[in-house]
Amino acid sequence: MPPNRPKNNSAELDALVQKIHLWGTQLGFQQIGICDTDLSHAEHRLANWLEKGFHGEMDWMQKHGTKRSQPAELHPGTVRIISARMDYWPASGHDAWDIINHSEKAFVSRYALGRDYHKVLRQRLQKLATKMSEAIGDFGYRVFVDSAPVMEKPIAEKAGLGWMGKHTNLIHRDAGSWFFLGEIYTDLPLPVNEGVSENHCGTCQACIEVCPTRAIIGPYELDARRCISYLTIEHRGSFAEELRIKMGNRIYGCDDCQLVCPWNKFSQASNEKDFLPRHQLDDITLAELFAWDKPCFEKKMEGSPIRRIGYEVWMRNIAIALGNARSGKDVINALTARRDDKSDLIREHVLWALKRHGG
Repeated sequence: MPPNRPKNNSAELDALVQKIHLWGTQLGFQQIGICDTDLSHAEHRLANWLEKGFHGEMDWMQKHGTKRSQPAELHPGTVRIISARMDYWPASGHDAWDIINHSEKAFVSRYALGRDYHKVLRQRLQKLATKMSEAIGDFGYRVFVDSAPVMEKPIAEKAGLGWMGKHTNLIHRDAGSWFFLGEIYTDLPLPVNEGVSENHCGTCQACIEVCPTRAIIGPYELDARRCISYLTIEHRGSFAEELRIKMGNRIYGCDDCQLVCPWNKFSQASNEKDFLPRHQLDDITLAELFAWDKPCFEKKMEGSPIRRIGYEVWMRNIAIALGNARSGKDVINALTARRDDKSDLIREHVLWALKRHGG
């Protein structure tokens, strides 16, 4: 055991936790919480969700077994989890509802307008772990940012970072829900925070009522197979025309349930430059995006979470949105130019979109 590593001494561990909070703030996190590894309640809820098939084609949700709900199986020796919150609502950017209500514009979920959050948070969490190592010596840990079977929202809830809203996103009463989560699994027996035991959604049904595809089938229950975020990001093929029509101009993700949440009136804009909009993705026409070829897409989306879905799915999404747009010269010309696209997936949705415009 390194000489500086705190033993099971509450005073030493408390002092280390105070430093962790300070370092976290210095690294740009808005909140740090710590919890133990008992996720049995969330494990039961996840099992029921999977049994209903609500995960759709996300087979990876099942294949890891209990590693998701038993942290020590994923990273042996884990006894505590440090959960970190980083706000992402961009300090500048066009009004979200204005874009959604302008059918010829492209709506991209606010979290994806800038740099890939995986990279931003992972680097900061690694720096936090390094600071801990410098202070106490080597210790067992592993950093996660939506990159492994980790139950990040139940962990954050247990660590006191918020409560699970009816839309299944985490909500903090003083910060809303516009934030990313990341974790450090560790073998340090750190003192834990008190979890959020009270849910503050009350009788509000705003998120359920606004969902374009009715994917939120009831309070705290999401059928991902109908969710626009799932359809535009995780689903790789074609999907029902009924869902295409309800997708509107949302080409990557969907923020409606968060945009209407009353708690987001307390959210604060992020001062992280990495989360500022790039390539005018907060205010750009569908026709302009549809003109991008594959090299252009890969160059502009370098360092963006959007690049992960690939060019074909990106163009499929835009073709659907063009089919839902108000008919006009730019829309029809953009679609017609790709009527004979070599991709079966793109061509299928272009022809569907043209048919929607009477072509």
